[in-house]
Amino acid sequence: MILFPAIDLKGGECVRLKLGDMDQATVYNSDPGDQAKAFQNQGFDWLHVVDLDGAFAGEAVNGDAVESILSATTNPVQLGGGIRTLEHMEYWLGKGISRVILGTIAVRDPDLVRQACGSFPDKIAVGIDARHGKVAVEGWAETSQLSVIEMATRFEDAGVAAIIFTDIDRDGVLTGINWPSTLELARSTTIPVIASGGLASMDDIARMIRPDAQLLEGAISGRALYDGRINPAEALKLLRTAK
Repeated sequence: MILFPAIDLKGGECVRLKLGDMDQATVYNSDPGDQAKAFQNQGFDWLHVVDLDGAFAGEAVNGDAVESILSATTNPVQLGGGIRTLEHMEYWLGKGISRVILGTIAVRDPDLVRQACGSFPDKIAVGIDARHGKVAVEGWAETSQLSVIEMATRFEDAGVAAIIFTDIDRDGVLTGINWPSTLELARSTTIPVIASGGLASMDDIARMIRPDAQLLEGAISGRALYDGRINPAEALKLLRTAK
């Protein structure tokens, strides 16, 4: 079970949004590379990075910040936000990104996801961001009529490395992971699922090690880590002891 610390990039800085609202951003570190190094020093094995500006622009906006992160850590990094073409994917994988996350383009062009999985085996994750059970796109600015389960089913045999499921209604508000919806998704697909949105406390960490949650590959934590609501050493010890 992997705990992925999150670095969300806006204007070259590490921020956290509330409910996916770009106007409700809290800056936690102006140096993304420094933050990446800090997470590695705390013992984390992976890093989850999102170019928030890129998600709206449809292309990389915080590329310099991403490169500073890659220079500062030896941990594998998964990157999402504005990755819409095979050229985008090839560029970032060539730079050292371990896994790219496709969100909006996975809704708009599922065939491209299949093509990407064939071109870059084990390097493609699909981000499913949901508001009230429906998939949101374009940096969460638009909501489609596609359900979470319907979207996951599209990629069941495509070779997707992971699904990152974010409940937007819980993102950044520290109300806890939406366990019923997350576990329902995990039970509906053979693709590994990573939970995101709302992880609030050590109680959520303890919930991660219960038998039914072992379906998950892990969970992403942002604000709770930055605010000190989760102790990294204690959380990682608990998760590793449960293996």
